[in-house]
Amino acid sequence: MLSIVTLIIDTVASVLAGVLLLRFWMQAIRVRPPSSVAQFTFQLSDWLVRPLRRIVPGVGGYDWASLLGAFLIVLLATSVWMATGLPFPTILLMALQRFLQWIIYGFMALLIIEAVFSWINPHAPLAPFVRALNEPLLRPLRRVVPLVGSLDLSVLVALILLQVAQLLVGMMFGGR
Repeated sequence: MLSIVTLIIDTVASVLAGVLLLRFWMQAIRVRPPSSVAQFTFQLSDWLVRPLRRIVPGVGGYDWASLLGAFLIVLLATSVWMATGLPFPTILLMALQRFLQWIIYGFMALLIIEAVFSWINPHAPLAPFVRALNEPLLRPLRRVVPLVGSLDLSVLVALILLQVAQLLVGMMFGGR
């Protein structure tokens, strides 16, 4: 029964935390989303971000309330493990690990979406938005990774580097 509850909580938490992380990233790199994405993002996350902004204002042009909200959602989802008797400090470390993993998974998803757009429909309405979200990750790699013919391998290199980061996060937290 606990696994069913965990699945439902993790699914809802993943979507909500993903939206909050997207909201943070859009503001951090100053990308203006298409109206449909903006409406979805803000309607799904305003209930948490607006009250958190009273506690954690934006500093340095970053939406810290969105980032904190994402962590709180991850912490709440991870707290289900308290039912198994794990102490809170362990749960806090698990939540931090999951938070970092979800950030990495989010970047991986954006890269995969951009690759799919480039193969199927590079002129899709969301393609420029996704490209803009990935640009800060890919720009440094494109300076180092040469084109092979007309094939840009920087997305593949970025995915490999993100997988390495994922392994390092796992090792850092003892492989939980």
